[in-house]
Amino acid sequence: QVRLVESGGGLVQAGGSLRLSCAASGSIFSINAMGWARQAPGKQRVLVARIPSGGSTYYADSVKGRFTISRDNAENTVYLQMNNLKPEDTGVYYCLLVSDRNYWGQGTQVTVSS
Repeated sequence: QVRLVESGGGLVQAGGSLRLSCAASGSIFSINAMGWARQAPGKQRVLVARIPSGGSTYYADSVKGRFTISRDNAENTVYLQMNNLKPEDTGVYYCLLVSDRNYWGQGTQVTVSS
């Protein structure tokens, strides 16, 4: 059983910053990648950032230059530093762990007011 616990969401004004954290625990055989996806109200979940165990980091075009993903491999933790937040960044942010399959966290709400 793999468990992902997210934290760091909240309400922020446009132009502000938030830092999301996700700690993975449980029976993790190996981690191929970790990432974050966002689901805005009434829309599908979309990957915004992904950091593999080897290879290049991915960012959605909408967050490039504003969001930074990082990992602490020793702690099986992934972070998402979000700067210059915009109202369109509002949504539930889900942590992703790619191993034998995709695992998702329960989500944390991010609300950006204009």
